[in-house]
Amino acid sequence: MKKSDTLNLFAADAQRGVSTTSTKAMGRAGSTIGSTDAETLWSQCLMIIRDNVSDQVFKTWFEKMRPVKWDGSTLTLELPSHFFFEWIEQHYASLLNKTVQKVLGPKSKLQFEVVVDENAATPSQRTVKLPALRGASQPALPFADGKPQSVPQAQRTTQVTHYPTFFNPRYTFDNFIRGENNQLASSAGIAVADNPGKTKFNPLVIYGPTGLGKTHLVQAIGNRVLQRNPNARVLYTNSEKFTMEYINAIQTNKVPEFTNFYRGVDVLIVDDIQFLGGKEKTQDMFFHTFNALHQEGKQLILTSDKQPKDLADLDERLISRFQWGLITDVQPPDLETRIAILQQKSMEEGMDIPGDILEYIGRHVTSSVRELEGCLISLLAKVSLDNRELTLELAKDVVRGVSSSAMARTLTIDEIKKEVSAYYSIEPTLLSAKTRKHEIVLARQMCMYLAKQLTQTSLKSIGMHFGGRDHTTVLHSCQQILNYIDTDRKVRQDVEFLKKALRG
Repeated sequence: MKKSDTLNLFAADAQRGVSTTSTKAMGRAGSTIGSTDAETLWSQCLMIIRDNVSDQVFKTWFEKMRPVKWDGSTLTLELPSHFFFEWIEQHYASLLNKTVQKVLGPKSKLQFEVVVDENAATPSQRTVKLPALRGASQPALPFADGKPQSVPQAQRTTQVTHYPTFFNPRYTFDNFIRGENNQLASSAGIAVADNPGKTKFNPLVIYGPTGLGKTHLVQAIGNRVLQRNPNARVLYTNSEKFTMEYINAIQTNKVPEFTNFYRGVDVLIVDDIQFLGGKEKTQDMFFHTFNALHQEGKQLILTSDKQPKDLADLDERLISRFQWGLITDVQPPDLETRIAILQQKSMEEGMDIPGDILEYIGRHVTSSVRELEGCLISLLAKVSLDNRELTLELAKDVVRGVSSSAMARTLTIDEIKKEVSAYYSIEPTLLSAKTRKHEIVLARQMCMYLAKQLTQTSLKSIGMHFGGRDHTTVLHSCQQILNYIDTDRKVRQDVEFLKKALRG
């Protein structure tokens, strides 16, 4: 049996808070009077505590407290380290005292025995530093009608001066071009930025293919929150960074610090949540972080390249929680929006570009906003650095040399509808009608199949383009075309021809 010194740390009653005194104590064998009663009473306390903290907090801190003795007025608990005691004192003193008073009586007291192992390594190896972002004590646990009420897991009274935010100041709503492709997402973003955590859009999940402005939008939200409230704790990160930080925390024994850092924010923005797929431990940590923040009324904002329910290897618990708020998509911009983006970007660069050049770029670069801006920057670079004349011919050269969409453009559903309706010689408007004529139904099903195959549009969005039909109708249509491909030579040829035409 290891030799150990025991440091007695006495916690006074709730009116005085938790304080410490140091004395030598006997080993476990000499301090177990009333240990059975202590275990019973402490179990009753744990039932209340469990309802007022997250599972992670409960397992990390409260499950590691061991009841030692109950002498009729004082409950003695053994803690694994002095640091452990300091953390409990700072964060959960009131919760502990009020719980003990409720279970053991108003005059009851707490006493802690902290065992210090003489053979342990240096303090830095057996303790975890208190996170720099913490500074407030846990508020007293209120009781009403004899029942414990939930309390926030952490409340802060001071603001840390240098809190990392990781926002690009250039990403604002002022230079974010709004169009039909992002109308709902941008409107929801402004509402969230003006009243974080207080709208029904919590979490706000924005999804869509890469390069369409999701990062600009969510960073604009963060910048607006900080503009309106400079003391707000707003953090932008992505799932890869979250994963690497969590792995590092495990390797350096700093999981509590990692946990409390992320649970200390007012607004958490996580980009590209699709990369959480398949990472079970990281998903579990994010699940508990999500729960803790949501329960405290903090705002969560997430982005993804697909609708959450379509993401592979993502825990159903997470998907269900993402659906608590608003899930909205960002689509490729239409021609008018693309031209507006180019105009805005050229103004920012201090260049006056003729309308015909902007329209040419807008018509031929359709895959993403990022590629659209890249072509414009390349054009301006040739003019300013190579002393080339700004002409339409120069713009065509840049588009051919830079834009992959000049050869393999991103399709829109409207383009698919136009191509299919022309192929089957029907009016495009009939594709959204309720008619059940075979030729119309086949053309509609063909459009839905091609939209699913050739675009990254969600099933729900595809259905909305065809008279507001739901995602199950889209799935049924796709399956029907697959069945035709296996059994009907004519339809199989139709599919091959239309794919080739659309891709060309």
